[in-house]
Amino acid sequence: MTSLAFQAPAGPTASATVEIAGSGLAELTCAWLLVARGHQVRLRPPEPAAGPRPLLLNQPTLDLLHSLWGRWPLADCHRLTHRQVCWGPGDGAIGRRLPQPATVVDGARLTERLLDRLVTRHPDILSETDGPPRWTVTAAGPSAHWTAGRRHLLAGEAPLTPGTDETTARLVCTELAWLHLTPLGSGRALLQAMIPGPATRPTELLATLLAGSALAPALRHAPRSAVALPAGPRLHRTPAVPGRILVGAGAIRYDPLSGTGTAQALRTAILAAASIHAMADGAPQEPLCTHYTTRLRRAFHAHLATCAQLYPQAFASPSWQHEIDACRWRDPLLQGDDGDR
Repeated sequence: MTSLAFQAPAGPTASATVEIAGSGLAELTCAWLLVARGHQVRLRPPEPAAGPRPLLLNQPTLDLLHSLWGRWPLADCHRLTHRQVCWGPGDGAIGRRLPQPATVVDGARLTERLLDRLVTRHPDILSETDGPPRWTVTAAGPSAHWTAGRRHLLAGEAPLTPGTDETTARLVCTELAWLHLTPLGSGRALLQAMIPGPATRPTELLATLLAGSALAPALRHAPRSAVALPAGPRLHRTPAVPGRILVGAGAIRYDPLSGTGTAQALRTAILAAASIHAMADGAPQEPLCTHYTTRLRRAFHAHLATCAQLYPQAFASPSWQHEIDACRWRDPLLQGDDGDR
């Protein structure tokens, strides 16, 4: 997807009434952009956070976040300077250590801070709307998705071995999975492993994968508990229809390997806000909803094409063939479409 700079005029000729049904990063960003353009935006009361959620933001994503919300110091974050990558048999057991600045933040704390910033600047955003909203923006929608594969991500935290470099994230492959180690600061790390299907015993499997990888010496022991989450790239079939726009992971989800999922969530918020603003100025709804959907479809298939190139380089086992084939699927509506990607 190309850059989605929010370049609408200074204010709409008519104000749209918008309900933001959720308090995730994409939903809050869309609210922030819309209220700044003079729209009547109302936020449903946020639900309590489910707990800490480590989030790795590369520098371009962090720059995008700051360009939207303004630059402010991130509290309780951990800075990384490098990423060490061992992808496929040609990289050997150590791989390449590359300069790649990034910041690890608690995603739940980040959205709390953005919510505070939004409510402090626009306290009426939590008030009742005057009548039903014209638009609802949310990351939670009907489960009408295309999903490219059955792969799952295993994740758990564990202590680092004393002396382990806490400024370098590490990616390695085994025959069955890729594993990513993200230092969190204070001697702890997040271990993630992508496998080509579901797992009934994620904690045991993650420990087995760690033991067979080059990451084992970096941790004092395997995570004591782990979760398994569906992680195949996913696209909602109709992310925008008159009256409702899906943003964030509810609209489009990338493979975690890309490291650009947060940036893509922010881009959906930018495009959704620009679409609503244009419709408030009198642009017809149907073409703009179609444009929104098409832009996400193009981005999704560009992402699948990248996955289809990368995974065969690392995995030759039959268990991964389904995932590779799934990434080669093409939306028939985009066949022969040479639009921006």
